[in-house]
Amino acid sequence: MKLSSASAAITVDIIVYPGFKAVEAIGPMSVFEYANLHLQRRGKASGYDVRVASCTVGPVRSDTLMSLDATKALSTLSLPDNAIIVGARHIQAALIDSAAIIDWVAAVAPRIKRLTSLCSGAFFLAAAGALNGRRATTHWGVAERLQADYPAVQVDADAIFVRADHVWTSAGVTAGIDLALALVEEDFGRELALEVATEMVVFLKRPGGQSQFSAHLLSERTTRPNIRELQNWILENLQEKLSVTQLAQKAMMSERHFTRVFQQEVGVSTQEFIERCRFEGATTLLAELTLSLKTVAARAGFTDEAHMRRVFQKKLGITPKLYRERFATTGVDG
Repeated sequence: MKLSSASAAITVDIIVYPGFKAVEAIGPMSVFEYANLHLQRRGKASGYDVRVASCTVGPVRSDTLMSLDATKALSTLSLPDNAIIVGARHIQAALIDSAAIIDWVAAVAPRIKRLTSLCSGAFFLAAAGALNGRRATTHWGVAERLQADYPAVQVDADAIFVRADHVWTSAGVTAGIDLALALVEEDFGRELALEVATEMVVFLKRPGGQSQFSAHLLSERTTRPNIRELQNWILENLQEKLSVTQLAQKAMMSERHFTRVFQQEVGVSTQEFIERCRFEGATTLLAELTLSLKTVAARAGFTDEAHMRRVFQKKLGITPKLYRERFATTGVDG
């Protein structure tokens, strides 16, 4: 739902409570501020009117030394165009201590234009019933708890952000910036979103379906040095065929033992890890607008362009060409 209009700025309430994650409030707030700045440079009015809201007005302490001054108290009579509820490290305690937010969400969810949660803020939406029957995401560390506590929610533990009708949810911490950029794109177009991303030194705006876990993060989480070294070798040699036999030999294990250990250590099979590495490599290469799709596929280690296309369709539901047009710095012909 596009909220922008020629007459008035989009009102955004960033909803905080004691113990909220500071970076989750500041990140999206900065996105909207930079969007206003770039609109003003074009000779246009600010597009967003951002306020900090809470159960009561006044300073609200975050999970850091920083506090934010809530200038608006939550009210069912004065709704913003978009309400963004941030997450907390101790979300179960927050649900009890700030239960008024749950009541507010339950009351306004059917009539607010856009309802958004960041990270574990999804628990407030779920507790209010706003996510029932909807697909949603949250920080990977609490995704299982969200699904267990609220079985009516279709939890996607791997997505960066998810849109379901007028309800948006994001993964943890900096994923809120990705979601905020997506909101700017929907409200004011792709060009402004990319200008903001560049200003904030966000090289590419990640699509919502992209995994919360990069191949590099999976490598860093591995405890066995030989498996970690092998993962790094895979990342540096994606153009190789990379068979299980070859990898087992490099790890100095039998194929059966290697397959079991790799799955236990990394959490995915060797073929899944390799596919993820090649996919992520391709997303980076697609930013090089002078490279043809055929060249990108070859450098990322795919057998051909069709193979790369199938992987993109599986992971994101879009083609590499469309990914480049949406998430690189400019459009390009395939």
